[in-house]
Amino acid sequence: MNNEPLTAFDFRTGRRFFLRLFILPGALFLLASCSPPPDQLGKLDLVKWRTDRGGCNGVRATLVDDFKTVRQELKGKSSNEIGQILGRPDSEQLDDRNQKFYIYFLEKGVHCEDPKVKTDSRSVALRISAIGLVTEITFQRGRP
Repeated sequence: MNNEPLTAFDFRTGRRFFLRLFILPGALFLLASCSPPPDQLGKLDLVKWRTDRGGCNGVRATLVDDFKTVRQELKGKSSNEIGQILGRPDSEQLDDRNQKFYIYFLEKGVHCEDPKVKTDSRSVALRISAIGLVTEITFQRGRP
């Protein structure tokens, strides 16, 4: 075994190795994961969907049929992907066994004035499993 101290050349070589092995791939991964959200999913106009927070402008009500055609494509996606695709949910509800619901309102209601008030407006709920994947998509009035 060689017990000679590291020289400046050896240190620089080790640093370059570390840079090539860890830093550059990590930076490339971060750049690739910061892609902009999609504008369309099938016929569903995601830009219109995301800009109508709470369904308060009435735009989401016109997109319900398009949403129904792509809902099978949303199953199995992670909660992070859903946040990018559909935008931040209007309401989140925790369920048993570490499951949660992402709720998106489809029409204007009392929740537009005060989000804490119970509403009977039409909504769509995405059930997120304990491992963070969408397992079920349901339509109802208010929150599940």
